Amino acid sequence: MIGLLEEHERTMAFAEVALGQIRSLRQTAVPRNYEIWYVYATGYNSALNKIINETLARNGKLTESDLDQIYETYLSQIRTTERIDKVGSRVISEIDDVMSLITDALGMTATFGNSLDGATQKLTSAKDISQVKAVVEALVASTREMQETNRALESRLMVSKQEISNLQHSLEAIRTESLTDPLTSLGNRKYFDRAIESAVAHATQTSEPLSLLMLDIDHFKSFNDNYGHLTGDQVLRLVAMSLKQTIKGQDITARYGGEEFAVVLPNTALRQALTVADHIRRAVMSKQLKKKSTGEILGRVTISVGVSMLQSGDDTDSFIERADACLYAAKRNGRNRVICEADPEFSPNDRIQVA
Repeated sequence: MIGLLEEHERTMAFAEVALGQIRSLRQTAVPRNYEIWYVYATGYNSALNKIINETLARNGKLTESDLDQIYETYLSQIRTTERIDKVGSRVISEIDDVMSLITDALGMTATFGNSLDGATQKLTSAKDISQVKAVVEALVASTREMQETNRALESRLMVSKQEISNLQHSLEAIRTESLTDPLTSLGNRKYFDRAIESAVAHATQTSEPLSLLMLDIDHFKSFNDNYGHLTGDQVLRLVAMSLKQTIKGQDITARYGGEEFAVVLPNTALRQALTVADHIRRAVMSKQLKKKSTGEILGRVTISVGVSMLQSGDDTDSFIERADACLYAAKRNGRNRVICEADPEFSPNDRIQVA
């Protein structure tokens, strides 16, 4: 009982620290933020604590994008690993059961082989029909026993095949979930990082054009401040829906972080990419935002878009940095527009972020 009370007090202390951090930094008290700060309070995840301390020392706050990235990097991966381990354990257990059955079947086969050898000797030395009949009856009994063992093994193998197939589907579902942003159902940052690395490698090898769009919601902070984070989430889903409706085929969409999205366009030159970007911008702007709780019309959402095309000598980082610089140029020049690296407004050193 004393141990339970001590554990209660210890965990309540962690909870108070977590809520205190959320309160002092004026963050939303959603489960994700609580989990981040609870783990921070325990001190069990030193890497998480280090990145939080460094970010706070540098910026004095943690943005929604920071929290997304911290959760994705330091917490969601642990959960995914645990789930994969559980499925893996079930697969190993299933294989152990099958191997045990096969071992039993092999033993039965050896026994049946011995019976056949014995029957051969008995038939050779049989002196009358009754002895032959006894040998044959024993062989029939051994054969039936062998058939039953084989049927049981076949049935168990069929069950195991189905079970392992189900476990494979579970692993695929976990893998897909680990690469999906839960709010928008688009690919998450990890998915984007893998996809663009692969796309850049392919374009470099084949000399096919490759373009990248970086999109950011204009005045997103004001939606959160004026109408609350639930409305902010609604804005993110609205943009994601526009992307899903506009982007098809081999093109890749992802939530890059916070209110920023990315679209990778394989085999697409700069002029075509600009057309796609403007279609997305218009699609977003065409939708009216309505507050679900009251039905109040909150106006239209706009986005700014930066577009770059892979150049000779580019790596993934330089490719993304140019698209980012184009995005910031679009913000600086009035928002709700598309700017590419060929536009006069573009500056490769433009890294000043504007909401």
